[in-house]
Formats: sequence, C-alpha cells, structure tokens
Amino acid sequence: MSDQGYFQTGSTQASADSEGGETPRPSTVALSSSTAGRSSTTSDTTWDAGPALVPDSLEPPGTGTGTTFAGVEGNTAFASPPAPAALFPSEHWADLPLPAPRDTDDDNDSGFGGDASERMSLAESILQYRTINGRTYHSERGDAQYWVSNDEQSNEALDINHHVLTLLKSGKLYRSPLSPDIKKAVDIGTGTGIWAIDFADEFPGAEVIGTDLSPIQPHWVPPNLQFQIDDCTRPWSFEPNSLDFVHVRLLVGSIADWPALFAQAFRALRPGGWVESHEASPVIRSDDGTLTPGGAMQQWGPLFLEGGQRTGRTFAMLEDNLQRKGMEAAGFVDLHEANYKLPVGPWARGAVHREAGRFFQAAVLQDVEGTLTFIASVLGWSEREIAGFGAHYRSEVSDPSVHAYFSQRTVWAVKPRGGGFQGG
Repeated sequence: MSDQGYFQTGSTQASADSEGGETPRPSTVALSSSTAGRSSTTSDTTWDAGPALVPDSLEPPGTGTGTTFAGVEGNTAFASPPAPAALFPSEHWADLPLPAPRDTDDDNDSGFGGDASERMSLAESILQYRTINGRTYHSERGDAQYWVSNDEQSNEALDINHHVLTLLKSGKLYRSPLSPDIKKAVDIGTGTGIWAIDFADEFPGAEVIGTDLSPIQPHWVPPNLQFQIDDCTRPWSFEPNSLDFVHVRLLVGSIADWPALFAQAFRALRPGGWVESHEASPVIRSDDGTLTPGGAMQQWGPLFLEGGQRTGRTFAMLEDNLQRKGMEAAGFVDLHEANYKLPVGPWARGAVHREAGRFFQAAVLQDVEGTLTFIASVLGWSEREIAGFGAHYRSEVSDPSVHAYFSQRTVWAVKPRGGGFQGG
C-alpha cells in the first residue's frame, strides 16, 4: 500500500511514507509537525489516480466552480470552521410535508481474552444491551457511552465506513510511521473489529488487542488478535510502557475527558510508541452553496453539537482541536495532522473521492434512524419529529445536486524516548 504524498516543513519537500503498492495516493500533502514546541498543520485532501501528481479535487464533474482543497501550509479550513446554523425547534420537522421518496442509484456518478472482572469477555451484564425504540445500544457501563446502535444494521454501516476511511488514506490503516516489528498494539473502541482484523493481518508478529463496550466482534479472527470488553474511560489494564501503538477512531460524542484518555495512552505506550486519533466533525459543509438553507443536512451538525453539550461528551472535536490539545497536554511530541473532506454521495470529480462518497452515502442511509435515536433521547424529540427530520435528511443525502461533505481529521504523535510516563 502507498501513501506517497509530499510533506513540507518550511520550504523543504521530501517524499513521505512509502510502503509500496499501486493504490491511489494524495497528489499534494502539506505535512509539518510539532516537535519541541514547533506546531503546524497537515492538510491531505487532494488526490490523483495514477503516477502523475495531478490534483483530483472535490469539484463536481463539468462545473469548474468547485473548490479544490489543496492542502497548503497554513490552511484554516478546519481550524476556523464556519459557525453552525441556528437550530430550528423540533416541531418544525413534524409540521413540514414529507418529501417524495428518492432512490439512490449506485451506478449514477452523481477470541475474547482476559480474566479480570472489569474485562470479562461474555459477562451476562454486558450482553444486556439497552433497547431504545426497538434498537439495541451498548449497556450503560462506566463513563463511556457510545451513542450509535450496536445491532446488525448499525454494524454494517460501521464496516462500510471502514472501507471509506481506508480509501481516504490511500489504502493505509494508519498514518503513524510504525516499525514493521512492533510487538503490541491496541485499538480503543474497536467496534466491529474490522480495523483491528486488518491491522493484525498486516502485522502478524504483533499482539493486537481490540477493546470495546460490547462483544459484537466476530469469532474468526487472526491468531494474533484478541478482543476485550473494556471501558476506555476507566483506568486501563495495560502495564505502563507496554504498547507500541494506540489507535483511536470515531469516538466523538462518547468521551467526557479527552485529555485523560490521551494521558492513559501516554502512560501505556513505550517511549517511541505512537498514538493516532481519527475523528470527524458533525457539521455538514458545501463549498458551492448546494446545501439546502435550513435543510436537514445543514441542521445535522448543530443538533449533535447541542446534544454533546447536554451530555458532557462533546462532538466539537475538530472545532475545538481536542486531539492535538489532548496529545500535547499528555506529553506527546512530533505531532502530525491530516485533514480530509469526505463527500456525501458520488458527486466528486476525483476517482477516489467519488468512490468514497458513494460508499459513505450508503453507510449514512443504512442507519439514519439508529443515529437519530441520540437526538430523540437527549433533546427529547417526539417520534413524529424524528420521522420528519429523518425523511428530509434521507432525501437530501440522496440528492445528486447536493455537493456536501464531512470534515475529518487524523492526528498522530509519539511518546518521547526517556520521557517516563504520566497520567492515571
């Protein structure tokens, strides 16, 4: 697999991480790091589909009006996002006429381990999932609360999303410069376990552990992989200085204290070990004004930002730069950051973004209702209000004339050698 972008520190350019392979790669990547007090931003959102470094933008085909996010040094598209739209009252969605159904045409270019009581694999209490509106959710256990359903419908969407995120990263599972002979890695909040399975296949000599609140992972997995039931907001069971890599992905809206999470990662990592976090903003954006003013997609982000404020588990990961801040506070150095635009639907001109958008649209439409249960339970919306909002959201997501995207960010950093450990 390949990630042959270019990184820039000051005015110097050099070839970035390369591991061989023929996958599409970023055409331009402005990559810089934060080492010993130096800090800057990596932007990684333009692509090509072959050897030539030709930008492959999010511009809709044939328009010439879209914005290419070229990823230049100092870009502020993610550091200073536009203010979210004001929230409509919930009854607005109950009163709106339902939109006509819209079909999405896919051909249109538009193993558990551990014996401690806190990590018991199949404890009866863990299997007693909460049931809300006919959907199952993770049991209330400790302080972590994952707000997405854990039933089959939601899990299929998670697996589709894994493919999407791997596409955005040129087929790579991670951005950290890992040694091929790492000994132990942990995937925090592993979900269906699909990332951990792929990672264990790539590193057959490493012990790989995936932790989650629910035992929803498959039983047939690589022999070097095990899953454990664990709450990442409680003290970790891993010994200090015992891990080579800690991977965290899409726990937005689930964690009350992100600095504490990264402090635990710092404590568990060996000096020279890497932590990597991938998170997303809930705010849906468009560079060409095709979002419906006051529509469901425009309201999506503000709803989840408000919900996060009420639960004390923020969704403003990108808006508040919490990944970088948490890692720096924990003591990590050599911070790197890559920003991505993930299209909703196959409208982008570039081949990679077009495929990613097609799959991501399918993932979104797979489980609108399971996602909106968070809004119903936290903001107190009625079934009719949720149904109305969901219908309009589905219609807008399926509309090929809407050129929308979600902002996503990967941040990775290293524990300094000789730095000891800190955190609880």
